[in-house]
Amino acid sequence: MESHDVISKAVEKTSFKEVAAQLGVSLSLAYKWSQPDEQQGSGTSNPLDRVRQLYEITQDPQLIQWLCHKANGVFVQNPAGGGPRGMELMPATQEIVQQFADLLTAISQAASDSRINTKEAEDIRVVWDELKRFTEGFVRLCEKGDFAHLADDIKTYRVAK
Repeated sequence: MESHDVISKAVEKTSFKEVAAQLGVSLSLAYKWSQPDEQQGSGTSNPLDRVRQLYEITQDPQLIQWLCHKANGVFVQNPAGGGPRGMELMPATQEIVQQFADLLTAISQAASDSRINTKEAEDIRVVWDELKRFTEGFVRLCEKGDFAHLADDIKTYRVAK
C-alpha cells in the first residue's frame, strides 16, 4: 500500500476538513496528501513520505520507534535477508531462552525492593525490545528456513552485551 492510500484510508475515520483544521493546513493540501505525489499524479509529498525520507537519510530507527510508541506500540525491526549458509536452529532457540531469562532477571532485580524506578523500567524495556526483535527475526527466518542469519544476530547480540 502506498503512503497516499494509507492516508486516504485513515481519513475515512474522520474527514479531510477535520484533518486540515487540526493540522493547520489548507483543505486542498490535505486532499493532495491522499493522491500520488507530484511526480506521479496531482498530489504532493505527504507527511508519511517525509518521515520515510527522514528515516532513509538518518537511518535512525528511533524515528520509527517514536511513532510506534505514540501509537501505543513498538517497532520490531526485521532481520537482514540473505541466502542460507547453515541451519543453526538450536543456538538460535537457546538464545531466545537466554534472552527471556535476561528479561526475567532484569525484572526480578528491579523489583527486589518492591518498586521499579524509571531507570530500572528503561532497562527492562531495552531487554524486552531486544527479545521481541530477536524472536521476530527468528520467526521470520523460520518461515524462510534461513537460520544462518540467526547465527549473525546471536554473535552481534553477545558482542553488544
